[in-house]
Amino acid sequence: MAIQHKLGGIFSPVLTPFKTDLSPDTQAFVRHCQWLINSEVGLAVFGTNSEANSLSVGERRQLLDALLEAGVPAARLMPGTGCCSLTDTVELTRHATSAGVGGVLMLPPFYYKGVSDEGLFRHFAEVIERVGDSRLRIYLYHIPPVAQVPISLALIERLLKAYPTAIAGIKDSSGDWTNTEAMLRQFQPEGFDVFAGSEVFLLRTLRAGGAGCITATGNVNPAPMVALFKSWQAADADAQQTALDGTRAVFQQYAMIPAMKAAVARYSQHSAWRTVRPPLVEMNTAQEAALFESLDAIGFQMPGL
Repeated sequence: MAIQHKLGGIFSPVLTPFKTDLSPDTQAFVRHCQWLINSEVGLAVFGTNSEANSLSVGERRQLLDALLEAGVPAARLMPGTGCCSLTDTVELTRHATSAGVGGVLMLPPFYYKGVSDEGLFRHFAEVIERVGDSRLRIYLYHIPPVAQVPISLALIERLLKAYPTAIAGIKDSSGDWTNTEAMLRQFQPEGFDVFAGSEVFLLRTLRAGGAGCITATGNVNPAPMVALFKSWQAADADAQQTALDGTRAVFQQYAMIPAMKAAVARYSQHSAWRTVRPPLVEMNTAQEAALFESLDAIGFQMPGL
């Protein structure tokens, strides 16, 4: 049974702004999401770079509701709903799905390590059965460098056979192109959409039939990514990819979340964006100066922010 539902393009795990008391700044969050939507980037809110695992279930629900109330299109939302707790995952997934989101991005339960494919299958199956909504579209989130709980090809195959409509695709943040390529070769022809987890793999993913990418630096460099997604068959596609790689490399010299927040603070002229929730720590003055010097050297801008 082919999957009918489709999401594609560039998605960003949206940065979460915090006030001085470390509560989420809802207004700043909505503004940033609207800027991304205007840049033609989808919203993978509550992803890794959203500091999602430092947010409560209630905070995620409240922020999602605020976006919908502000008129952000539900179809362009792919909120992260995967938690260590089965019941938290079900609650967030049910809430998002009932709101009409395009899909949910779902981490495996990641606290226990060395778990079996059987255990992971039972977890995802239980979520699907408990949510019990034909609109549910799950994009699995494979990020073994952080979660340390991989989503194997065999697990994907089993889930697709059992739940061919609910299991819609994957974000591969393994950093291993051979793994992404195997997913594309084995499952993309069946309608299972593969998103690269970084724009450094965007062109290769598109050339192999993939859906796009879900990437941290979509928060700060959206327009060039969207341009490549739209023109990946053009003669200058490789040059566009090289430029994307260069910008990514600047941010990757630092802890990504504080670095991106520093950039948003600078270009939006809202210094509060620098705030991160512990245990993360903001950039110091010297780090910021070095980051901005590197960004200026490549002519980096965030127009319209």
